[in-house]
Amino acid sequence: MFVPCGRPGGSADTRFEGFTLLLPAVSVGNVGQLAIDLVISTLDMTKVGYFYTDCLVPMVGNNPYATAEENSTELSINAEVYSLPSKKLVVLQIRSPFIKNKYRPFCETLLSWVKGSRCARVVVLSSSHAYQRDDEQLLGTPLRYLLTPDLEKAAGGLMQELNWKEMEKVAAYPGISDTDKVLHIPGGGITKLLFTESCSKGIQMAVLLKFCSEGDNIPDAFVLVNYLNEWLQLVKSEVNSSSQWKIPSSWRLLFGNGLPPALF
Repeated sequence: MFVPCGRPGGSADTRFEGFTLLLPAVSVGNVGQLAIDLVISTLDMTKVGYFYTDCLVPMVGNNPYATAEENSTELSINAEVYSLPSKKLVVLQIRSPFIKNKYRPFCETLLSWVKGSRCARVVVLSSSHAYQRDDEQLLGTPLRYLLTPDLEKAAGGLMQELNWKEMEKVAAYPGISDTDKVLHIPGGGITKLLFTESCSKGIQMAVLLKFCSEGDNIPDAFVLVNYLNEWLQLVKSEVNSSSQWKIPSSWRLLFGNGLPPALF
């Protein structure tokens, strides 16, 4: 459930009518989470609350978007909500993995909040194992999208104009029958469940994903966030597409650098 920050007028932030909700799937390479970091940091979004749930591994750390010593000691937890009213954008950042068998309860709680807060649409940033692509998925771009039927009516034409490639369905029984095809997103975490539940509940949802492998996934995050920006136009596009995004201070710790003294 959403819990607003303890500040005067905080309760007014519990509704995001007409907003686009952006969130990551905890998926291979953490690409969605890294892309969300870039959005929050670049747009200087304000933290407006937390998403309280027992479905994620508990964690606490210092401010991942610190810009000065004064705000570096602010605490952050496993699921937080950021808002930018000027762009009608609300972001849920997830920072820890899911507890076993907790995918479905989390999806139910999340989608209930989406309906209660009257978000206009949901965009999930995700990733999938590159090595599990079928022959058709090996061709062309490593980026794919999915739209629920309710969002297809509103945005399907734009995706065609952008020349985006829809996520293919694959054979349910490879080598035995190619006629029965299913949506398969290996390494995608909650992506498939969240998408199918949104289809059945009439929620406008888009999934944007990238095929990738585990490793240094920062380049994948830039590719995915630029893909998102083609559609939502969050920042002005530049020739050097990585320079338009502000890298958060927490990324200095991604590959084993020492902990910041302010944490202690």
